[in-house]
Amino acid sequence: MQTTWKGTISFGLVSIPVHLYSATQEHDVPLHQVHASDGGRVRMKRYCEREEKEVPYAEIAKGYESPDGRTVTLTDEDLADLPLPSKKIIDVLAFVDEGEIDPLMFSKAYYVGVADKAAAKPYALLRDALVESGQIAVTKIALRTRESPAVLRVHDGTLVLQTCIWPDEVRPAAGIAPEEGVAVRPQELRMARSLMETLSEDFDLDQLHDDYQQALQQVIEARLQGVEVPHEEEAAAPDNVIDLMEALRSSLRQAKDAHPGCTRAEQAGEAEEGAAEAEEKPAPRKRAAAKKSAAAGKTAKPAAKRTATRKSATPRKAS
Repeated sequence: MQTTWKGTISFGLVSIPVHLYSATQEHDVPLHQVHASDGGRVRMKRYCEREEKEVPYAEIAKGYESPDGRTVTLTDEDLADLPLPSKKIIDVLAFVDEGEIDPLMFSKAYYVGVADKAAAKPYALLRDALVESGQIAVTKIALRTRESPAVLRVHDGTLVLQTCIWPDEVRPAAGIAPEEGVAVRPQELRMARSLMETLSEDFDLDQLHDDYQQALQQVIEARLQGVEVPHEEEAAAPDNVIDLMEALRSSLRQAKDAHPGCTRAEQAGEAEEGAAEAEEKPAPRKRAAAKKSAAAGKTAKPAAKRTATRKSATPRKAS
């Protein structure tokens, strides 16, 4: 594995010489630009506007244009000799709970390996201390042309350095979520939780695969063989959720069919669905009122009979 960075972790007065290695790699189908009419390869050329000619890559440097139009040229030596403490040192600033770092701030991950045998013990000490405390180390590091905050954490018994963006680089989310005042009924929330449990039953993240890459490869193979390009109808999303509760019920049934082995989540889902249906039924007060009316009708008849009896028993006056 190719080394990305060489330096030292500074942990108080403890120094750990380390190397960084890229921990992730993205897989994709390599595509390049071509002329749409004839398929000719389109290449980018580095063109100097002042000399009006193409220049080789070896003569390319970085530059900065000031507000008044002046240009400053920066060489590789200028960038390598920056007066920056974090240039070759990962200085541990603090230890915090992982939940204190917003995942929005996480960027690229690097495996941290020891540079020599002498670094093995302090490396293991820092790693085991992080595991025992359940915390992560907050640091700063300069990689290439950028200094970034970073965290040190443990993954599969190996230290991982995860670069972050600065807190002020996270854009505010104001005005994006629905406005306040949207009411969610308790039975809807319970049904949603049941659906979450059912969908999560026996979920394995390692089983996920890149459908886009596979579909693109199928299209490329069809073009190479001169056959019809495969097409798949895109599933139409519902225009609007009219009955949220019914949508939740249908989703829960589909999830149960897709997860035939679910037991606990299925039982919870059936219980919640039954509770939700019970809450949606009309209140029993109307039936009670009807019973009272019926009972009143039954008791009214004997009263009428008693009245009639009393009337018939009254003697008539002699004429």
